[in-house]
Amino acid sequence: MRIDTLSAGDVTQQASGQLRVETLGQGLTEVTDAVAHWVSGTGIRHGLLTVFCRHTSASLLIQENADPDVRRDLLTAFDRLAPRNASYVHSAEGPDDMPAHIRTVLSGVSLSIPVVEGRMGLGTWQGIYLAEHRDRPHRRDLIFHLIGA
Repeated sequence: MRIDTLSAGDVTQQASGQLRVETLGQGLTEVTDAVAHWVSGTGIRHGLLTVFCRHTSASLLIQENADPDVRRDLLTAFDRLAPRNASYVHSAEGPDDMPAHIRTVLSGVSLSIPVVEGRMGLGTWQGIYLAEHRDRPHRRDLIFHLIGA
């Protein structure tokens, strides 16, 4: 086992940024490369990255990025867990709105990812996805914060 620690002489740095994602409607949009590019540009070698989605009807996932069947099955599971045709009280914004809120609650709006040697510490088959839970295209804003040395 190897455990690396920052020494007292290391200077803690912070960086923050934003990414606007144009979605095509319900589905998963991979943002791994854009986030990785931002992380490498900060110059921070070791730390913790937070990615936050500023919306209540879209969410963030870390999921397999090799087999597209995984993404299709996830969307099917969301449809079973929060169907559009259920009788929701909140319906003013359309039949896809309340299911979108439920799906966001189930999947979450923030991720914490370790940064090691200037790169996100994701596993071999892991990717970062913005999950759009509404039917129509939207502009979604993600906020990044990285702290480390």
